[in-house]
Amino acid sequence: MSAVIDPYARMTVTSRRQFLYALNPLAKVVGFAPAMVVLVFVRDLATPTAFLVLGYAILLAGARITARLLALLAALPLGIAVIGLSFSLWVDTAIVDDTAPVLQIGDWTLYSGALMLGAATALRLGAIVSLALIGGLTTTGPDLVRASVQQLRVPYRIGYTALAAFRFVPRFSHELSVIRAAHRVRGYHGGRGPLARIARGWGYIVPLLAGAIRHAERVALAMDSRAFGAHSTRTERHLVPFRTRDTVFVVLSLGASAAILAVFFPWQLPL
Repeated sequence: MSAVIDPYARMTVTSRRQFLYALNPLAKVVGFAPAMVVLVFVRDLATPTAFLVLGYAILLAGARITARLLALLAALPLGIAVIGLSFSLWVDTAIVDDTAPVLQIGDWTLYSGALMLGAATALRLGAIVSLALIGGLTTTGPDLVRASVQQLRVPYRIGYTALAAFRFVPRFSHELSVIRAAHRVRGYHGGRGPLARIARGWGYIVPLLAGAIRHAERVALAMDSRAFGAHSTRTERHLVPFRTRDTVFVVLSLGASAAILAVFFPWQLPL
């Protein structure tokens, strides 16, 4: 039997700006999962802002700077502003009528307390998203499944079955593009307008279902030919080890989270 290939053995950190890609996927989850849970319950502005800055700093320092990353980092503050303003409009005025009014239109008044509550809620959501992006943008689905099977002892029948189902999505996207091109060549349900769009969409259903069934049969035959599920364990071709640097990252992440919570002590604030 040939030696087991370890792709992570060649992923030693050659650039400090891309160290997140060499970390175990579980390390990036465990490091900030407690902070994400605590952020659900805090009510101040400083704590989620600090975690938001921390998430941005780690992404800019350890992820590959791409147009997608920059677009996400630029869109997140805009989303926080929109969500904060929207939530402030939904706040019950009876709760915040003792604060200073900011805007008044007829009988309706927007109070500063409502703005604070909306901003706190939006910042919590933004901080959770920024911490989730640390692992989401630097981890692939197969690596996460392999790490879960190897370190968390998740049954491989569950992990790889879920991964096979997840890979149906890009397959459907490809088949849909092929079906659309074939329909355009044949002039099937051409024209513009909502009725033509509905007719074209309805015509995609049957070919997509047929393609899905064919693809599912091929995947099932391939898994059966490899004796998938015949034994309780399975040899892994690609190892995703949990190394010393992963432990260091988890410890530093938990330490940074604890330091932020200790400094701002958000649980002292009234809910």
